Amino acid sequence: MARLPEVSEGERHGNRTWFVAGKAFAWERPFSKADLRRFGDASPPGGPILALRVDGLEDKEAVLSMGHKGFFTIPHFEGYAAVLVQLRVAEKQPLREAIVDAWLACAPPRLADDYLRVTAKGSRTHR
Repeated sequence: MARLPEVSEGERHGNRTWFVAGKAFAWERPFSKADLRRFGDASPPGGPILALRVDGLEDKEAVLSMGHKGFFTIPHFEGYAAVLVQLRVAEKQPLREAIVDAWLACAPPRLADDYLRVTAKGSRTHR
């Protein structure tokens, strides 16, 4: 996440959180006691768990429907534009893309546009 422009790391609700322009786009998300109760007899996904913002509920459904290993949601996140990622299970490329998408969802438009322009140029020169 440090490679993304203007990212700062801090703490929110006792958990490590990454921000862009003062907006949290990724944060550590351990399960609360209430979350654990909702799993009942089923074992919850093992940690560490990372929460990532998405650009709306349609994007959330699209991310989850891709079926990438380690990506999921819980009842507490119903109606909330974020997905959870089991870091020990998620594959590197989908995780990287989801982190960039989370950053883009929260970055100011000028910063996001600059980033996309620079990365598009970089991908053309490496082909």
